Amino acid sequence: MLMNAADRWRPLTELLHALLERIAGELPGCLGAGLTVSHAGRAPAVLATAGIGEKLLPLQLAHGGPVAVAAAGGEPVLTDELFADERWPALNGDVVFAGHPELAEVRGAAALPGSWDDGGTFVLSATFDRPPGGDVLAVLRRYEKLTETILVVAETATAGDPDQTLDLLASRAAIEQAKGVLMAVRRCSPDEAWQTLRRASQEFNVKVRELAVALVGHVGGGPAPQPAGTPEIRPGAPAHRAAERLWAAFTAN
Repeated sequence: MLMNAADRWRPLTELLHALLERIAGELPGCLGAGLTVSHAGRAPAVLATAGIGEKLLPLQLAHGGPVAVAAAGGEPVLTDELFADERWPALNGDVVFAGHPELAEVRGAAALPGSWDDGGTFVLSATFDRPPGGDVLAVLRRYEKLTETILVVAETATAGDPDQTLDLLASRAAIEQAKGVLMAVRRCSPDEAWQTLRRASQEFNVKVRELAVALVGHVGGGPAPQPAGTPEIRPGAPAHRAAERLWAAFTAN
């Protein structure tokens, strides 16, 4: 039996998310972690986040910050006051807190650049509620090689196509959101939620990631949020119909 894209990428994307969560768990005061990637001189894109990184990384790529500086210069970057650092004046409290007041607890941040082939670069980053400790870069460096390995596997699996690499890995966020919805309504395990999505995608002949985005949007009553900097997943009419029928089946009295 042929394995579809979502099945093939599931272990890899789960590993990537677990990697960031583990990094955040090892660093005192860490509010979140993130991974951005670039290939062949393209602008960096957000590939994966944990915690507050989901909201903060797109802001750094848009307005400057340790991630953007590390990506451009190829050197580690640390800051004790992320929103008051003169190296990136556009990323300040006036800009950030107006749209994201929950980021007011952020203080320090760190970013470590790396590479996985001749044209691919990445930045591992972490954000803190305090100035980063002296061992932050050492912790990030411990995970640098694992990150490189994951990206090498990703590129190999997509025949070296960076667009396909980003596109497939971007589906992780959508699938995890949909799994969370199903776990809440069915009170089931993450694996059972995944199997439900997979079976439904086969039954309705739609891609898992499109079904996932459509389901989250249907339950939320609007477009499903998607990580900035990654290719947008646009479910078609069949995916929307499948999401409606799936939700109706689970919520019927």
